[in-house]
Amino acid sequence: MKVSRTRYPTDLSDDQWRLIRPLIPPSRPIGADRSTSTRAVVNAILYRERSGCSWRMLPHDFPHWRTVYGYYCQWKAENVWGQICSARSQGASLGSHSRNAAMAS
Repeated sequence: MKVSRTRYPTDLSDDQWRLIRPLIPPSRPIGADRSTSTRAVVNAILYRERSGCSWRMLPHDFPHWRTVYGYYCQWKAENVWGQICSARSQGASLGSHSRNAAMAS
């Protein structure tokens, strides 16, 4: 039985994840396959950025803080995180534009 985790206000919606997913680099060809959900990693980073908590203070229902921190450092160095932030802001502005257009009609 799969245990569900707490949903946080900073979690990605399915639409946001569809925008971001192609930006996540594939797992490395050497070594074991990825066992950590990259969506959970992105959600943990977003939680940390919004809450301001230290890495070690991430709630335990996210992947381990060292795993999240490792992905964050790698993605930051490769500008993946910048692309993710840009995609999120573009998705948010596109979403608000379509909501505003729907409300006007």
